[in-house]
Parts: sequence; C-alpha cells; structure tokens
Amino acid sequence: MNTSPEQQKLLKNLGDNIRYYRVANNWSQEQLAFECALHRTYIGAVERGERNITVLNLSKIKNTLQVRIVDLYPEE
Repeated sequence: MNTSPEQQKLLKNLGDNIRYYRVANNWSQEQLAFECALHRTYIGAVERGERNITVLNLSKIKNTLQVRIVDLYPEE
C-alpha cells in the first residue's frame, strides 16, 4: 500500500476501533465478516490497518456493529 505515515496511522486507528467494537460484541473476525457479507481476511486486514476501506464497506461494518461512523473514525 502506497500511503503516507499519517494515512497509515489513520487506517490503523480505524482498524483498532473496529476491533474494539467487534470484541465488545464477543464476535470473531469470521462472524463479523459473515454478518457484513465481507471476507474474513478482509476484516483482518482492515483491523490491522492494511486495507484502505471503502465508504460502502465501512457502512456495512458500522451497521452490523450498530455504532455510528464517528464511533469508528479515529480521533486525531
């Protein structure tokens, strides 16, 4: 991925927040992926900050986790 250090930090923080809410729901990555209709390896890559997630997939995840986008978006 060709991203700046600031962008990498943003993606990592977003992934950390997604992981936080997934774990709070007591879900595995596989279960979250199933509920979102996404692949489990995609969820793992997003949580590690390795994927630049699309708005549509972010919306699927926030709807599944029943949180607001602002809850997932990392503070700077």
